[in-house]
Amino acid sequence: MNTESLRSTPARLTATAAAKLPRLFLVTVGLVYILAGLFYRDPWKTDDVVSLATMLTALSGQDHAWLLPRVGHLAQAQDGPLVTWTGAAFIWAFRPVLEYGFGPLNAAIIASRLPNILWFAILTSALWYGTYLLGRRPEAQPLALPFGGEPTERDYGRMLADAALLLIVATVGIIWRMHETSEVPAVIACQALAFYAIARMLDHPVSGAVTLGIAIGAAFLARGWLGCLPVLLACLLVFPAHRPLAHARKWLALSALIGIALGLAWWLPAQAASPYWALQWQLWSAHAFSWPSTRAWFSIARDLPWFLWPTWPLALLALWRWRGWFGAPHIRIPLGLALGAALALLANSDPFEPEYSMLAIPCAVLAAFALPTLRRGVVNTLDWFAVMCFSLTAATVWLGWVALQTGWPGQIAANIARQTHGFDAQIVWPAFLIALLGTGAWVVLVRWRLHNHPAGLWRGTALSAGGLLITWLLLATLWMPALDYVRSYRGVSASLAQALARAQGPGECIRTQGLGSGQRASFLVFNQLEFQFDAQCPLLLQQLDMRSPEARRQPPAGYRMLWEGRRGPDRHEMFRLLRAQPGA
Repeated sequence: MNTESLRSTPARLTATAAAKLPRLFLVTVGLVYILAGLFYRDPWKTDDVVSLATMLTALSGQDHAWLLPRVGHLAQAQDGPLVTWTGAAFIWAFRPVLEYGFGPLNAAIIASRLPNILWFAILTSALWYGTYLLGRRPEAQPLALPFGGEPTERDYGRMLADAALLLIVATVGIIWRMHETSEVPAVIACQALAFYAIARMLDHPVSGAVTLGIAIGAAFLARGWLGCLPVLLACLLVFPAHRPLAHARKWLALSALIGIALGLAWWLPAQAASPYWALQWQLWSAHAFSWPSTRAWFSIARDLPWFLWPTWPLALLALWRWRGWFGAPHIRIPLGLALGAALALLANSDPFEPEYSMLAIPCAVLAAFALPTLRRGVVNTLDWFAVMCFSLTAATVWLGWVALQTGWPGQIAANIARQTHGFDAQIVWPAFLIALLGTGAWVVLVRWRLHNHPAGLWRGTALSAGGLLITWLLLATLWMPALDYVRSYRGVSASLAQALARAQGPGECIRTQGLGSGQRASFLVFNQLEFQFDAQCPLLLQQLDMRSPEARRQPPAGYRMLWEGRRGPDRHEMFRLLRAQPGA
């Protein structure tokens, strides 16, 4: 037995506090989390619509588009092909069925988001079972009570696993990212799978090593070196020279072999198919790693605390309470993953939410192990904080929606009107009824906490997860039409397509000036508009900032303006379609 298991543990828990969380509640939380806001909306810029554009390009049959992600003719030489592969496969398989109830475009959009359910299933199952395996170990067990009554290893591990799952659901920063057709849900799922694999290697080193190799290879295919580097660094930190993981260290060679094989299975054909694409991918990977700028440091300090709320305070508390147990697997493994993600974050030249998300899994696991060390008064305080905080956020969402629909309160309505200029507010009754049901469920959950005084230690995490879910559900129902109007390019893309139908002659191509990747992808997705890089193209599409002097001037000499458009709520962005005059 390890020396850690012979020392006094900071965990104090009774069997009553480890009572089983109803499985129906856990399943309901998971389904509401992933389904709310996933469908019945347009793809938004930038990552959301760019990934969908690569999927549709792959299905279009263009040369090597399956192997090398592209947005039309533009090489999307970053990240990796895994999201493109899975999304395109789901569109190919499910779009024909979905077209019976939706148009071709909407059917493709719905099908492209089905992989998010797969990523979420991998994330939650791997996180739950990994925490369960660590929670059952002797080093993690709570202190034996003088007259008995402590939970069994199975009940204790299950309670911790339930808490970790609820804490990842309650993590504020990843909830929107988990609903994007981007690489972020896949990378988080791969990290959760790596966490489970390392935990499994404690007792089943071979199968754990195979799973770890698959996780590393999949992370590389999802986001290149940025995706797999945090896991690789974590392995260097987790597998020390002493027990209990030392006996499994020799199997890391098998993990490395599988990961390398998966990566080379894509990279070698990609390099042979398009040396230019491969070179751009290498340049992107090289430029991604650098010492962060001063601006990036300020961004990390400002954004990371809210992104990882509410797990990071509990994760830090776990490290303090278990400070003499850093060699124990239940602390070393998530701590190693957190340090690996932090080092990769600090080695990124422009870190943002995709890098922040790699800290979500280890923080949730560490936060779960902090719960048994808390005193009852602290747990009750956290419960009340969750009730007040999320009741306030839900009430704020409702108040804003009332202001949007009725114009009262006036100041709030005026602020919303500035952000949604041109939007025609209407009540979507099915969404309104779902929002009412969700609000009622939150009231029932709060009433259950106030009147029943449950002893289960998971009650605080249930309140946090339920509170964030109701806030997200209200946004995804009451506010989705307004959010779609503000962030979708469907309208301006249709207007541009109509202008091109009138102005574009047979065989004429279109080139661009200043067009962003999200806008280019949106025009491709909504109206199949593709742009060339030929300077001889007679048509020119400009993207301008209305605050710039160029936007206030007439078209350049030798060009005639055919169309000008912009999205109603966007105060700065505008587009111009120009035709070059003969001899220009």
